[in-house]
Formats: sequence, C-alpha cells, structure tokens
Amino acid sequence: MQSPLPVRDGVNATRLRLPAEGPWGTALDYILDRWGHVDPEGIAARFDRGEVVALNGERLTRTTPLTEHTFIWYYRELPVEVRLPVEVGILHQDENLLVVDKPHFLPTTPGGQYVAESALVRLRVQLDLPDLIPMHRLDRLTAGILLFSTNPATRGNYQLLFENRLISKEYEAAAPVDPSLDLMDHPRVVRSRIVKSRTYLLAQEVEGEPNTETLVHLVEERNGHGRYRLTPHTGKTHQLRLHMAGLGLGITNDPFYPVLYPQAPDDYTKPLQLLAKTISFTDPLSGVARRFDSRLQLQAFT
Repeated sequence: MQSPLPVRDGVNATRLRLPAEGPWGTALDYILDRWGHVDPEGIAARFDRGEVVALNGERLTRTTPLTEHTFIWYYRELPVEVRLPVEVGILHQDENLLVVDKPHFLPTTPGGQYVAESALVRLRVQLDLPDLIPMHRLDRLTAGILLFSTNPATRGNYQLLFENRLISKEYEAAAPVDPSLDLMDHPRVVRSRIVKSRTYLLAQEVEGEPNTETLVHLVEERNGHGRYRLTPHTGKTHQLRLHMAGLGLGITNDPFYPVLYPQAPDDYTKPLQLLAKTISFTDPLSGVARRFDSRLQLQAFT
C-alpha cells in the first residue's frame, strides 16, 4: 500500500488502521483516546496542519468521522538521537543498486531507539534518495555488505533473487578453535530448526524439521583463535551466531550466544566479530555475474 505522504528527513510516514466501529465519533477522538496522554494539543495541531492524510491524500480534520477512512498516515515526532560514532562505506552505486559496508552497531532500518541512526535513514538523507529500500538486513551488531534498491521500477527484479535464494553470501567470524572438530580439513554443515519470537530477544534452536543450514569452515588459526568462513544457505535471524554457539564456538564479543549478558551500553572497542564479507549473484537485468566484497576486516585478525 503506497503511502500518500513522501519520505521526510529520510523517514517514512507511519500508517495506522482505524477501527471500523467504536465509541469514538471522529478519527481524532480515537487517536486522543489512545495517545492523548502524551501530547493532546500536539496531536490536534497535526490535524490542523494537514499532516494526517488518508490513502487518497485527503487531509483529515478534527471533525473527520471515524468510519470515513480505514487507513491514515502521519509523521512521527522523532526524538533527538546522539549520532553513533561509526560510518557507512559506499562500495558501489548505479541507477538500480547501492552497495555499502554497514559498520557494527548501526541498525539496517529504523526500530526502537534508533530511527535517524540507521543505515537506511542516514543514506536516504546523505544521498538524497528517498526511495532507497534495503534488499536484505544485517543485525545491528553485524558489519559488512548490505544491498539497497535505488529504483522502484526495477526493485522487484532484485527482490526475486532473494526470494528464490539466488543470492550467494559468505561471512567471516572470529571464534575459539576446538581441535577435536577439525573444521579446517573437514568443514561441517550445521542444520537445525530455529524459531524467533517478536516478544523475546533471543532466537532458539528447537526440535523439528531443520529450517536453517550453514557451512562452517576454519580458514586460519592464530594462538587458539580462529577465522571462520560461514556460508549460510538460509537466512534466519541470528542463524550464524546460534550455529557457532551450538558447536561450542561462540563468536567473539557476542553478548547473546551462548550466554546472554546483562544489557549494557555499546562498547565500540569490542564489536561482534561477524562480518558479511561477500555477496554475489547474476544481475537479473543485464545477466552479468556480479560480486561485491567488504573492505572491512575482523578486528581479531587485522
């Protein structure tokens, strides 16, 4: 459903579904009932400024009946955010694609306490590309290759690559070495069933048909510490971190797996040692093989 409001300051307008019935006479009555304790005059002022609109672009007023529209859009009042001390590196840009190196600690998209401080919003503002959309996501703590669509007309062609698993990805991770696993000469395929609840911070491995698969290969060892190449064939949340922890090889500086540490401020000197190193695919428009490699390196092996 296309928003009738344009992107503002790199952020999309928020969509709200109004109830089909209820004790509220107007759309404003309903919104004040839900959020009026926050800033009732500020909410009413948005209606007065024409900042609350319906799907057809019609501006809602204080007297617009509740049942006149099903969906409405409005701009959120964004909190002031402290800029994170990390930068996005641009690797490639053309009329269809933007490829960047996302740093550790920066989320891919807005969420929670991070809105302006996300790769998407930063890049929309920096490059003046309001139609920019990420083709996939990296965890906030993971760094590396991130692919964006710059052209709505061709976006679907690239989305199909991800939906049909026609994208190849390789990650690097730093973790302890267990000689008994012999992952240098005998890489291991790890399969498990992973579930992730929206209401719980961690993903979990459970009994059942596997829905994830990762090839784990130790490529270098230094003083009992290993650099691993991880090749996922699925893309579940925290898949690589769980699979490494399941082998007894928790990724260095991982605050979640295998042990969840108490919440603490980010320590920028100890980033999670997980890097999306390479992404490759056959371009659906030109038919040309494309490969992009991160310029970042794992701190443990720099």
